[in-house]
Amino acid sequence: MIHRKRAFPLEKVYTLLEPGPVVLVSTLPRRKARGPLAGRPNVMPMSWHLMMDFEPPLVGCVISNRNFSFAAVKSTRELVLNIPTSELAKKVVACGNSSGADTDKFERFGLTAVPSKTVAPPQIAECYASLECRVIDTRLTGAYCLFIIEVLHAAVDGSVKSPKTIHHRGYGKLMVAGRETKLSSRMR
Repeated sequence: MIHRKRAFPLEKVYTLLEPGPVVLVSTLPRRKARGPLAGRPNVMPMSWHLMMDFEPPLVGCVISNRNFSFAAVKSTRELVLNIPTSELAKKVVACGNSSGADTDKFERFGLTAVPSKTVAPPQIAECYASLECRVIDTRLTGAYCLFIIEVLHAAVDGSVKSPKTIHHRGYGKLMVAGRETKLSSRMR
């Protein structure tokens, strides 16, 4: 076997390890928050998340403290992880290139807010799945902006058989999930 690997820039390592599909995080900032859009739902794309446990389903997610959504998640302790398919890629990128501090992203990008069952932030109708969550642990939020969240309710559009999710590769690049392959019946 020929060894063809070369050194890779450490600042780009995240492009090799992106853990899963880009999600659209919907939040509902408190009415007493500052700005013209306080009290209105907001949405931001996020790709830094990971499954941490099966039952109850726990997810770790990193939301930069420079993002408008950080304060909403920290204060309300509620959010919805909405999973878009590749058809929404342009809207996902547009949401990431604007701030909820001065933009109603639902209105501007044609997203439909649907009431959630268990939390105040809405689901996004155009996404094939929505996970309603509450923050259960913030011990690593100060140092790493890492929230540990519990999924309280999950909803999936059953008409979407093989969702083509999008995955962030860094520097404006996205990858669409490929073909599903089953290797073992014992894998979870």
